[in-house]
Amino acid sequence: MLVEERLARLAADGRPLVQTLNGAGRVSETLSYRDAVAAARLLAGRLALAAARPVVGVITGNTTEFVVADLALLLSGAVEVPVPIAFSAEQAASLLAPAGLCLVDEAGRRRLTQWGAQRVLPPGCQVVEVNHAELVAAAEGQVWPGALPPASPWEDDQAICKIVHTSGTTSQPKGVQIRGAGLDALIRSLDRVMPPDSYARYLSLAPFSLLIEQVAAIYLVICHGGTVVLLPPDEPLVGTSSFAANGVLRYTAAARPTALVATPALAEELAERADRAASLGRSVVPELFGRAEAPLICCGGAPVDVGTLHRLDRHGLIVYEGYGLSENSSAVSWNVPGNRRIGTVGRPLDHVEVRLAEDRELLVRSSSLFAGYTGTDPSACLVDSEGWLHTGDLATIEDTGHIRIVGRKKNVIVTSAGRNIAPEWVEAQYATLPFVRAAAVVGDGLQTLHGLFLVATSTDEATARRGIAALGAERLSTVERVSAACVLPASDEWYGLFFTVTGRPRRNEIRAALTDGRLPCEPLDPPAPTPTHTTTPGR
Repeated sequence: MLVEERLARLAADGRPLVQTLNGAGRVSETLSYRDAVAAARLLAGRLALAAARPVVGVITGNTTEFVVADLALLLSGAVEVPVPIAFSAEQAASLLAPAGLCLVDEAGRRRLTQWGAQRVLPPGCQVVEVNHAELVAAAEGQVWPGALPPASPWEDDQAICKIVHTSGTTSQPKGVQIRGAGLDALIRSLDRVMPPDSYARYLSLAPFSLLIEQVAAIYLVICHGGTVVLLPPDEPLVGTSSFAANGVLRYTAAARPTALVATPALAEELAERADRAASLGRSVVPELFGRAEAPLICCGGAPVDVGTLHRLDRHGLIVYEGYGLSENSSAVSWNVPGNRRIGTVGRPLDHVEVRLAEDRELLVRSSSLFAGYTGTDPSACLVDSEGWLHTGDLATIEDTGHIRIVGRKKNVIVTSAGRNIAPEWVEAQYATLPFVRAAAVVGDGLQTLHGLFLVATSTDEATARRGIAALGAERLSTVERVSAACVLPASDEWYGLFFTVTGRPRRNEIRAALTDGRLPCEPLDPPAPTPTHTTTPGR
């Protein structure tokens, strides 16, 4: 595995692998490559991970403890099950069902107590709290037989290294089984297209429980011999809170990142900050990122408004959109420096093939495909007899090979008037409103679209409703615009109920709540007509 190879070269290196910021934006904690490898090996040895290769749940925040635990599991061949702290007890229990061991940090221990360990852990599952400082101190002076294990535990092409979550149609997440060899194929492919040293200093803003964040923040950083910079432990991460996009930008200048992965909401907030800095005559990149050169900004998960991308371009902040899904070990395609087309999600990585089915569904075949699910769900992606993964996403492929995602096959809204609408694009338009923190539209069986909007607490409902109506009239056709809306003040409670950790709307729950009266959904007043000025003859 490429990560093992690169880590072997750095196993005695004193440069920092992890730096953690405090609330003032200063580095409060550092873990070197040398200490990370020693701590990971000691943890693996204590738990006999290489001999038993157990299924291990990991419940942590974005902390140094996660990095140590992740490396211990990866290097020993155990099966890692990262569990989002934001999960409900029922969701956590579903994902942890096969675990015989559970690793936690301080935040994970608190969350396990809140859930109730007996509710979420299977019988006999041992809980071990990981403390990186204790492990580093205990490992000091120990002599290891060789830099790293001499043989990779992932030589078996079908060996499972992780079980990661992805949302399903039920309250329980789907468990996606990731092969070690598949993850390696993906990392090698990404390593080939990323600019040299772009991951020298990566700012982690999303939960480590997401596979793409493990790939970007840990594995690509190791491949570049770089440093991952972590936010203060109590700072809400992007995707866990409707306030996170605004909060995390307080640390970007202090972190001085060379790379980060953003969400559409964060891209919109960056555009607002950049416009404001430019209007005040300040240099945008140093103002936002504390360095002369703009970082590599990658984005995925949902489309970014094209207008927002152009605004960022004008400030020298280039966002490279990509596309992926857990069933392909995360990334499928990516726009890369020197080969970027706005509005697309880039060309397939070089280990990936794509084609379109007759109904324009995107099909993917690659060496990084998953090994199946741990359970069943109606939303499961199918792999056909020729090895093509049916993604459920509708797309077009341009002559250059760039992929354009146009909607979700199962999300296409069919109104009672028989009109078909792809909700993702509509939601991206409403998300450009500066007060909107999250937006979702539904409409199956309804005459028109209904929308749920979580808005900044500084914006009153009447103002928000006028803005929503005005944007619909300006940018969207009559069919695409929301005619009835529920406007709620943004809160973590509402966000957690109606959006996934990756920011995707829970459409079934939203539609039910909007139509059965649990959420107030009122018709939008049409926007006031734009005044016209006429000239009286003779004047």
